[in-house]
Amino acid sequence: MDWGLSLVMLVCFLAVVLLVEGAYLLWRDTSSGGVRQIRRRLRSMQGGSPTTDMAPLLKSRAGDNEGALGKLLLRIPLLVGLQQKLQQAGVAITITRFLTIVLLLGLGVALVALALRQPLWLAAVLGGISAFLPFVWLSWVGQKRLKRLESQLPDAVELIARALRAGHAFPPALEMVADELPEPIASEFGVAFDEINYGVPVSDAMGNLATRVPIDDLRFFAVAVILQRETGGNLAEILDNIARLIRERFKLQGAVRVLSAEGKLSAWILSLLPFATALMINLVSPGFMAVLWGDPAGLNLILMTCAGMVVGIFWLWRIVQIRV
Repeated sequence: MDWGLSLVMLVCFLAVVLLVEGAYLLWRDTSSGGVRQIRRRLRSMQGGSPTTDMAPLLKSRAGDNEGALGKLLLRIPLLVGLQQKLQQAGVAITITRFLTIVLLLGLGVALVALALRQPLWLAAVLGGISAFLPFVWLSWVGQKRLKRLESQLPDAVELIARALRAGHAFPPALEMVADELPEPIASEFGVAFDEINYGVPVSDAMGNLATRVPIDDLRFFAVAVILQRETGGNLAEILDNIARLIRERFKLQGAVRVLSAEGKLSAWILSLLPFATALMINLVSPGFMAVLWGDPAGLNLILMTCAGMVVGIFWLWRIVQIRV
């Protein structure tokens, strides 16, 4: 019996099991029925005092549902930032499970590479890239959710202003946002409403909302509410002005996006052109660039060229990224 072949088959089997387990954990913690039920409960604000079964939900948003290992990990400042990223992305998953998925993906891909008789360094590189992919996905989901929430903010602010003019207090106005507007802004304002109903001061609830959702316009909204409660004034008029300013900024952003589109396209072309040219030359005439790989001077030239390109690409994208 070929023990080497048996070992390779065993490693392949373990790698596949780890990949399937990681994919299942990711699906269960982001798209399963339990997660959808939690999201529905975030929006189901029934008038009056909140029910007692909402308490675990608020605790879960604060990270209290972490196990002993999770609470130990949250003592590390870097992992506290990771937990905030999970909350901002709206992913109902604990930091322990997320790190488990990262470990399973990285280890699974590395084992598959080793089973295919790839070099150890290549297996390590592929495993590292695979372990980094969940962080890329988390950042993409978080940015997408924040952009959608930012686009919904003017409607939420105007709804609160109309509710205040109609004679409602500020907490019921938050409840209206949680009931009538779509996700993700409904969940965030619903959590703020729950906190106020549980006895958290309005200023603290607004501060928590601004911390959970790092958007400048939402911070302006939270500061305006806090200052109005401390100094007085017409909050409905203030919120109308905030909503108008946000919409005007959106229009300005659209104009800037149109005017900078040509510059961004040029930056993409200039960034990719050297790599595309080198690839075409290598495909047409492989021996033409062989001296760069086989000669120490050629390797030094490649390193210097890549370093210069990295600096150039960085400055190109700094130029075309215009913030309004």
